[in-house]
Amino acid sequence: MVKDPVCGMEIDERKAIKGSKDGQTYYFCSEYCRNKLLPYARVEPVRKSSHCCHEERNARSSAMAGDAARYICPMHPDINQDHPGDCPKCGMMLEPETFVLEESLENEEIASLLKKLMGGIAFGLPVVGLAAREMIPGLEDGMSAGKVSGWLQFILAAPVVFGAGGFFFIRAWKSIVHRSLNMFTLIAMGVGAAYVYSAAVVLFPQIFPESLKMDGQPPLYFEAAVVITVLVILGQYLEAKARAQTGQAIKVLLGLAAKDAHRLREGKEEEVPIDEIQKGDWLRVRPGEKIPSDGVIVEGKSFVDESMISGEPVPVEKRLGDRVIGATVNQTGTFVMKTERVGPETLLSQIIQMVSEAQRSRAPIQGTADKIAGVFVPIVMAVAVVTFMAWFLWGPPPAFAYALVNAIAVLIIACPCALGLATPMSVMVGVGHAARYGILIKNAQAIERAEKVTHVLVDKTGTLTEGKPRVVSIVPAREMGEQELLMTAGSLEQSSEHPLARAIVQDVKRRGIEIFSVEEFESVPGAGVRGKFKQRDVYLGKRKFIEGLAGDIPEDLQKKSVELEEKAQTVIWVAAGKHIIGILGIADPIKETTPVAIKTLHQMGRKVMMLTGDNEITAKAVARELGIDQVRAQLEPRDKQRVVKELKEQGAWVMMAGDGINDAPALAESHVGVAMGTGTDVAMESAGITLVKGDLGGIVKTLILSRCVMRNIRQNLFFAFIYNALGVPVAAGVLYPFFGWLLSPMVAGAAMSFSSVSVIWNALSLRRVKL
Repeated sequence: MVKDPVCGMEIDERKAIKGSKDGQTYYFCSEYCRNKLLPYARVEPVRKSSHCCHEERNARSSAMAGDAARYICPMHPDINQDHPGDCPKCGMMLEPETFVLEESLENEEIASLLKKLMGGIAFGLPVVGLAAREMIPGLEDGMSAGKVSGWLQFILAAPVVFGAGGFFFIRAWKSIVHRSLNMFTLIAMGVGAAYVYSAAVVLFPQIFPESLKMDGQPPLYFEAAVVITVLVILGQYLEAKARAQTGQAIKVLLGLAAKDAHRLREGKEEEVPIDEIQKGDWLRVRPGEKIPSDGVIVEGKSFVDESMISGEPVPVEKRLGDRVIGATVNQTGTFVMKTERVGPETLLSQIIQMVSEAQRSRAPIQGTADKIAGVFVPIVMAVAVVTFMAWFLWGPPPAFAYALVNAIAVLIIACPCALGLATPMSVMVGVGHAARYGILIKNAQAIERAEKVTHVLVDKTGTLTEGKPRVVSIVPAREMGEQELLMTAGSLEQSSEHPLARAIVQDVKRRGIEIFSVEEFESVPGAGVRGKFKQRDVYLGKRKFIEGLAGDIPEDLQKKSVELEEKAQTVIWVAAGKHIIGILGIADPIKETTPVAIKTLHQMGRKVMMLTGDNEITAKAVARELGIDQVRAQLEPRDKQRVVKELKEQGAWVMMAGDGINDAPALAESHVGVAMGTGTDVAMESAGITLVKGDLGGIVKTLILSRCVMRNIRQNLFFAFIYNALGVPVAAGVLYPFFGWLLSPMVAGAAMSFSSVSVIWNALSLRRVKL
């Protein structure tokens, strides 16, 4: 017996869940790991034991024996530490190197930021209100004028700047220590300068030259410090919310696994939790149940829905010796299977691992503001230093006061409050506009990356096609009508359990054709069905089955069947007595909007590639009809992900569109994942964009919108900086020797206000973009 190092529970090695990696054996605490897939707890061998994967595990328990969780920065992989925190280079929150369900930590972070945001708004609104009253003529009164207003702003702004926004200064200090200046450096510098300067005006007004005073007092910038702080906290809060959603795909995948299994042991059947299943166990699987684990059938037969793996809607017939996959759904028959893979070895576990790794490797949006700040910050600091030295050495008396005021003025004017609006405003308006067209965009990364896409990869079933097989061709014999052919086929198939039989019956009912009962019904496995209908022997099934019962096949039907098969249709033969009365073609029809969408993508210069788990003949037939550039068929989930990786390594920007669980790893791996709204929850959680209508035309609209949004963001960043950058020389006092001008509160206020108005007005123009 050994004790679990986290919960202290004793682990019986004979009953514990066991896994292996690199030749090492791992044991898990079954009490906490019950009904959960195991490989996503980070495990390390500790005398044949490891920690449990309790969902509420957090950083404090990570430091305990045997658990060495690491946290890395997606932007800077060299930042790697054993506890959560911020990246010292870019200020981003670090992410766990190995996927863990740390909901408590995520919730704490979101709750903390929301608390700071609400506090910032509560204390900041009065500051903005007081500042606004001073700027509007006729609104001054005893409360808002002079020292009283200054002291109120000084007191109310402190909790916002140093309380709610205190982490700005921590991140800025780290960026300076690590010599990696970023947006937080610029924000902390501007906010700190605005507050400190304004506080000096309130506390020591006598040290400022008269030329800088208006109505007996130099200008205050408390409202600028407050607005910048609240805007940046809002951005951090939205980022934390988005990051918390990235684990939803994993959680949905975890929920797909069977919870219990029917184990056969010594002639008895017992229901046991899935985590007690071991290799070699015999399990009974009944109709409608999920297959507990990967294995092979040793008794019985059935049809199994494997669409979560292959993406194909038609269930697969399974017989003695055939392999079955855990989490797929048994449909019709009962069988006994022998377990071959458990825990991290199962295919579902491997899919979860692939999705987890792909999501963790996705770098956040490349902050254009950070890139600019990396150059802008040192320039502004240099200008501020030069300004101070120039005024101190050659300025009029009091030289020190002039030097200090003008240097701080440079720092204040260099930090535009519009910087906090530039990206979020464009993204917010763009996302809202996209939603009107049924395009749901999860995050800003998807918008930025969509602009650069060179290759569009699409799944076939449910993406290019409708995802539901149905009768698409009806070819009666010369002496037979369509209605009679369908009535015969529908009546015969209503008693069949074959998946294609449902497609025929549903189509017959949809057309309003009456079906009748069939006598002496018999199913011939792997061939077809037979029975008596209207006093005649009727047959339906494969060509060989019909040939052996109904004789020769008419030449016209034979040619037509070849034509239908070339179009990737499954041909069903129908005979009555000794005569073949017609054939039916069953296929997954292409969506009406698909051809136009692919043609438009080609016109936009994008290459289109199909990735499908279907057979190569069907895939090529669909690709030929649609004019798709490349086809990869008979792919497993890992194969699709590998194709995406290969294209990325070649320098391509990849957009992947799919609708199934089998597409989830590729969706997460791609630069931009697009899920069909008609597909699975896993696909939608793994993707950055969801098309509500499941229409490929939404991809075209997304590419157009992304180009417009990114152009709008660049314009906003220009507006956010240009007015303030032009104000820096004035703040430095370059016009003083010629005109006696120094930076006035009107110049600073106008620059900040006008840049913000420009950003908002420009972002709202996105609503006029036609998609």
